[in-house]
Amino acid sequence: MSGKIPESPLNNLYLKKGQERRLIQGHLWIYSNEIDSVRTPLKNFTAGEQVVVHSAQGKPLGIAYINPHSLICARLVSRKTDIQLDRSLLVHRIKIALSLRERLFNKPYYRLIFGESDLLPGIVVDRFNDILVLQITTAGMENQRQALLEALDKVLKPAVILLRNDVKMRELEGLSLYQEVVQGNLSATTEIHENQTRFQIDLLKGQKTGWFYDHRMNRARVQTYAKDKRVLDLFSYAGAWGLEAASAGASEVYSVDASEQALDWLDQSAELNGFSNITSIQGNVFDVLKHLRSEKEKFDIVIVDPPAFIKRKKDFKEGMNAYRRVNQMAMQLCNRDSILVSASCSHHLPAETLLQQIQGAARHLDRFSQLLERGYQGPDHPVHPAIPETAYIKSFITRVLPV
Repeated sequence: MSGKIPESPLNNLYLKKGQERRLIQGHLWIYSNEIDSVRTPLKNFTAGEQVVVHSAQGKPLGIAYINPHSLICARLVSRKTDIQLDRSLLVHRIKIALSLRERLFNKPYYRLIFGESDLLPGIVVDRFNDILVLQITTAGMENQRQALLEALDKVLKPAVILLRNDVKMRELEGLSLYQEVVQGNLSATTEIHENQTRFQIDLLKGQKTGWFYDHRMNRARVQTYAKDKRVLDLFSYAGAWGLEAASAGASEVYSVDASEQALDWLDQSAELNGFSNITSIQGNVFDVLKHLRSEKEKFDIVIVDPPAFIKRKKDFKEGMNAYRRVNQMAMQLCNRDSILVSASCSHHLPAETLLQQIQGAARHLDRFSQLLERGYQGPDHPVHPAIPETAYIKSFITRVLPV
């Protein structure tokens, strides 16, 4: 006799009739209005506990973790009812995620885990060499925090693990916001590498996990246009677009951002790479664009990569106006034959709609716009085909000419 105490059986969760279709097609989310709350009242569940999900007919669909207080009420973690989310499954999924990134990149700088797309809903992990920055956004994954930390340590043996659990979406799950270095010692700034350019960033103070790897491939594409060009990088944050253009031989780079701290990091990174042709401008981008236009400044490449102007569906109209306005103002600073790079991280903005905004701005200014390339998020941010929300990045490289 082994003496091992058997695990307690999981509670059952039943869906309403027909509500299993999305799960069968590959989706992982269950909304609160899809649950048969008469048969399985939500008040009977504890936030974060694991449950066996059944169709209305009683067919087992897998194991999910549940939060009865959230609109996305449950997230599937296993399609087998005998495999729960635990340290063993986390190790297995992390190894699979790691194998993809090691196939793609020759240096350990990338998004290691991208939530649902890596079948690990509720967590994001970015890797900066031997530093991992982890974000937990759901009660189910918060319950697995210790198992997750142990699994990451087993697979990667990182020197440092930083929890950046300070994102607002945690509040929707009833979770507190906090930051914590749970392993090792974190320096004030960290050097990271992307597309042969080095950057200095503060992983504790930076936005989200401190860096945005999602546009890595799009920034590499822009490098092919940058040699000997005058570049304007709008909403620059810590300077990834602009400094990578400088690395590719841009003659001059102007970087504009509202954050003084981000521009300090940008300046440190410029010095780290030996760039002396970088000008950073702090201020509201729309105000700076007006000023540059009044000074009759012109650029060969203008990069527009704003924060999400459309965070929710109800923001669509106002956000669309912002995308139209900023692209039009950016185009007014383009030389006669220039490159406009326009990007968006708003999931609610379809790529074709952004392209229409670029075309509309060109026609309003009596310019001709050619689409040269379109970009997506990098492969370390894989898209789950059944979950449209995992596809959020879009970018267009266009050539702007006189009519």
